[in-house]
Amino acid sequence: MAKKSFMPKADLEKQQWLQNFASKLGTYQAKYTLAAADITDMQNGSAYFNYWMNYRNQFEVYFRKLTEFKNEVRDGVPSGASASVAPVVPAMAAAPTAVAPGIFARASALGSIIKTKPNYTVADGQDLGIEGAEDSTDPQTMQPTLRLRLVSGGHPEIVWTKHGMDGIEIWADHGTGAFAFLAIDTVPNYTDTSALPSGTAQLWKFKAIYRLADEQVGSWSDVVSITVGG
Repeated sequence: MAKKSFMPKADLEKQQWLQNFASKLGTYQAKYTLAAADITDMQNGSAYFNYWMNYRNQFEVYFRKLTEFKNEVRDGVPSGASASVAPVVPAMAAAPTAVAPGIFARASALGSIIKTKPNYTVADGQDLGIEGAEDSTDPQTMQPTLRLRLVSGGHPEIVWTKHGMDGIEIWADHGTGAFAFLAIDTVPNYTDTSALPSGTAQLWKFKAIYRLADEQVGSWSDVVSITVGG
């Protein structure tokens, strides 16, 4: 049976939700007799979660470039190209005020308390983001659907859809007969920039699984394949 929940599943949507919730809570403090400590906790929690999300995203970009640079060192670059600029580890700025673990559990509980108040209105709930939508999606049943196409330079692009997940974990078989980790992608779509075979075409295969809250969820996709090089 579908359930009504206002809390998003994916990290990016959670981040955006908390920013809105925390920024508007003060407006409703008097009406719903909210504790100042709870409002401060939400505001600090939003800033703290933003900090770690942004730093993680920077590191994800760095790791992707690091993988591609490593592959370039291993396999070389296309004829006429020059070596890429080496990746630089992201600098970590000072963290904002820390909060106790479980900020979204506390935010969810606070939102639910507001909704039990006798003077609660749907308009207020929509403003705070605590009016949920019917959702029967079970992350454990999710399975990515992949589609392949060749893009600039003859590299394969993996086309996929988020469906409310944080991203996908992609594994590839570059003609070796064995799958190996390729990348974690959070923004569709993903281009495999691994060095292409020269002389003889190869059949490259790919599979992927969704990720939510930095863990694998659901089932692996069907294996898809495409001919590259040659």
